[in-house]
Amino acid sequence: MKAIVYEEPREFALTDVGDPSPGPGEVRLRTRVAGLCGTDVHLHEGEFFPVYPLTPGHEIVGEVDLLGDGVTGLAPGDLVALDNMISCGNCDACRRARPAYCRTLRALGVTDPGGFAEYVVAPAVKCHPAKGLTPETAVFAEPTACAIHGLDVLGARPGSDILVFGAGPSGIVLAQLLRHTGGVRVTVAAPTGFKLQLARDYGIDETVLVDPDDPSGSQAALRRLAPDGFDVVVDATGALGVLESCLGLTRDGGTMFVYGMATEKAVLPVNPYEIFRRELTIKGSFSQSFSFDRAMLALETGTVRTEGLITHRFELARYGSAIDTVRDDHRCLKAVVVM
Repeated sequence: MKAIVYEEPREFALTDVGDPSPGPGEVRLRTRVAGLCGTDVHLHEGEFFPVYPLTPGHEIVGEVDLLGDGVTGLAPGDLVALDNMISCGNCDACRRARPAYCRTLRALGVTDPGGFAEYVVAPAVKCHPAKGLTPETAVFAEPTACAIHGLDVLGARPGSDILVFGAGPSGIVLAQLLRHTGGVRVTVAAPTGFKLQLARDYGIDETVLVDPDDPSGSQAALRRLAPDGFDVVVDATGALGVLESCLGLTRDGGTMFVYGMATEKAVLPVNPYEIFRRELTIKGSFSQSFSFDRAMLALETGTVRTEGLITHRFELARYGSAIDTVRDDHRCLKAVVVM
């Protein structure tokens, strides 16, 4: 089969590799669509603990192709979304309901072969039937699961006034879910007008166009919305300059939520006295756990809408162009590789 294979950071090729075979309890999927996100850009640079040789791709939708021994409940031809996180269930982290910190964690597309290939093998229990969803909707299952886990961590109080920085797929999905789970008003701030328009189309209450050349003007516009600050300020960008502005926009007793992924070496200066004096909380959210079923339901019911999110589609042979587009093209909202 054809697969993207990295031997080291930034060094990849479209390569012929052997067709994988499913073992007991596993299935082989024929990849239909695999999404790209900022994590794939970090992996391209060698961040986020990749294991080489690496076939990336962790947002995977495929058709069941072969069943391993003992697999029930799935049949060849079934369309499924794949939960790429595989934990042992027995270590101290797993026993404390923290499977993302499993001592022997495997993650398809990070430590094990992922979806930028014609086939991928995975445990059958990690395959979630798409139940009438199109492949290009089901491909949002993994980012939606991450957003739902983020809500679990955040635990926002009902009636919260919430600001989300970032109108990429993660920010827009998270904002939609926040609107349904406690946010009496959700505001999205971002520098790209068409992304903000899509957020408004999805029912987001307020949007603010951020001018990178006039950050004080953007801050003033947000202050007019919430003179005393927001109950929750979410960074869904991973940009250090945005993160530095979050605490100042957070209400006394409020929460700053780090949801976007910054580079591994980025350092955020924080004034401990401000955290102490204003009783602020800083939380982070990593990956997803116990949230994939809920993500599928959110997509099936339309609670999370995705129409219009995919702006760029690539064949597997153009994977390099896909990475460049996600990293550099501000017109790109969501890119996918379509088999």
